[in-house]
Amino acid sequence: MTTLSLIGIGTGNPDHLTLQAIREINAADLVLIPRKGEGKADLAELRRAILREVLTNPATLVAEFDLPVRDEAVADYRERVDGWHDAIAGVWEAAMGSPRPARVALLVWGDPSLYDSTLRIAARLSPAPDLRVIPGITSLQALTAAHAIPLNTIGGPVTITTGRQLRDHGWPEGAETLAVMLDAGGAFMAIPSEGVTIWWGAYVGMAEEIVLAGPLAEVSERILATRAEARARHGWIMDIYLLRRM
Repeated sequence: MTTLSLIGIGTGNPDHLTLQAIREINAADLVLIPRKGEGKADLAELRRAILREVLTNPATLVAEFDLPVRDEAVADYRERVDGWHDAIAGVWEAAMGSPRPARVALLVWGDPSLYDSTLRIAARLSPAPDLRVIPGITSLQALTAAHAIPLNTIGGPVTITTGRQLRDHGWPEGAETLAVMLDAGGAFMAIPSEGVTIWWGAYVGMAEEIVLAGPLAEVSERILATRAEARARHGWIMDIYLLRRM
């Protein structure tokens, strides 16, 4: 049976890799690198840079593959995502080859357990591989580190949600601190800003890191403008933010 190791690599900074992750990379027969198209070529290059720094086993092969594009013409969101994940699983199968190597590693942005579909895609593989998950630094950890703040207040709850949920449903009832991920841009504009503080970051943990913080009413427009400029400059953006009612 093939062992498939899903290795969390943080935000692409080699310093974010754990010793366990480095050992797992060097134990692999094959390391897979996804390519997400020209607009996100930086993401594949960051994975290549990590391998140049930590891969020392000359027997380990590296294979790159192009990720399928999600079919936005499908109206139902869940159906659209399920079809996309099926297509990605098929591409993984092709990249691993036949017969599969004994040990395959896939470098996963952030951590495979937090708002990431890698585990769900791996479950579609047939025959099912023996899965290993190597945790990585999440963008949420990198965000709080960049701002030098704790994630929670003393004994306070934290709700992790998405930009879509915040935009469509507003501030969750009873929530004190919100960590918002996967925001296509500006979902915080959909909530009343009074008494809310935001800590925002883009490319957190990377050389391009940008962070802004302050009362939401005062910094929201600045964040939107900064985000748009950064996206135009790099061709892609990954950002995350924390909201807290003070």
